[in-house]
Amino acid sequence: MTSFYDKLMPAPKGGGFAMKGYWVWCGSVIQGDDGKYHMFASRWPKNISFAPHWLTNSEIVRAVSDTPEGPYEFAEVVLPVRGEGYWDGKMTHNPTIHRCGDKFLLYYTGTTYEGNIPTADDPVQPGSERQVQAHANQRVGLAVASSVAGPWERMDQSILPPRTGKWDALMTTNPAPCVHPDGSVLLIYKAVGFRGDLLRVGVAKADHYLGLYERLADEPIFRFDETEDHVEDAYVWHSDSDGSGGGYQLIMKDMKGGICGERGGGIHARSADGVHWSISDPALAYSRTIHWNDGSTTLQSRLERPQLLIENGVPTHLFAATSIDGDRKAIDTWNMVIPIRKGISG
Repeated sequence: MTSFYDKLMPAPKGGGFAMKGYWVWCGSVIQGDDGKYHMFASRWPKNISFAPHWLTNSEIVRAVSDTPEGPYEFAEVVLPVRGEGYWDGKMTHNPTIHRCGDKFLLYYTGTTYEGNIPTADDPVQPGSERQVQAHANQRVGLAVASSVAGPWERMDQSILPPRTGKWDALMTTNPAPCVHPDGSVLLIYKAVGFRGDLLRVGVAKADHYLGLYERLADEPIFRFDETEDHVEDAYVWHSDSDGSGGGYQLIMKDMKGGICGERGGGIHARSADGVHWSISDPALAYSRTIHWNDGSTTLQSRLERPQLLIENGVPTHLFAATSIDGDRKAIDTWNMVIPIRKGISG
């Protein structure tokens, strides 16, 4: 069988979404009823550092293009600041957009913390109380609308709170839902048990996207404790029409490179039930080495938060947040796009 990686085509130069004056991250795309393609992304001002300010200053925005490849143009802020008292009152991040019937479902991560939102004159200090609170208060949430242009109904509570005494005791982030036609949802998420813990992913399910989300497994669905490998940034889908034999598929980031063979590269995995997973062979789903449609090749500093555009049940484009780094710090970021050949299997 052909691997996921072998189906990736050259990336269009100048495609995706960038925004002057902002760090841009976390791009997820869907086609709207207007026939256009709408990317939901994270942004925060570039006059403050990329990290740790994604944690305190990110907001979810929408950008629009006539084609999946882009370039996308900024349209609006989707989930702005709404007050310290809300669970997502100070920051929204990790958007992933889906549809069920006539409703658009925007899953995301939010957080809140005490004090002012950081600025260039008042940046957040690593290890400060603001940062510690923002990190620990991260939760997975859901907003619902009848149009990609909103208005969005945000929930007053997180749909997946942490569990005291468990591996996911501190926070829940990076939602990756597979929304089924009947409204039920398989939800992959990232969590840690304590600050500094290895990143792991778990699985939950809801009979309806507005309903109760319950864990399907008490432990993470992947554990690499012996090698201390860890993972994040999952995206999951159900193989209905791609010729691969059905079941769930998943891509995610390999933090250390011990699983797929590349630090920061992508892992591909499969499951019949969404709970028991096997890593594909070969495991590599995507690489930080990018082949562009002008014939050039670059090694991107980061390639994270992979998301797929799925049309008629078939993945057609891979979107990923990417960066150019200097002196171990981000200099520029944007959301890039890689077209996918039809018939993914492997």
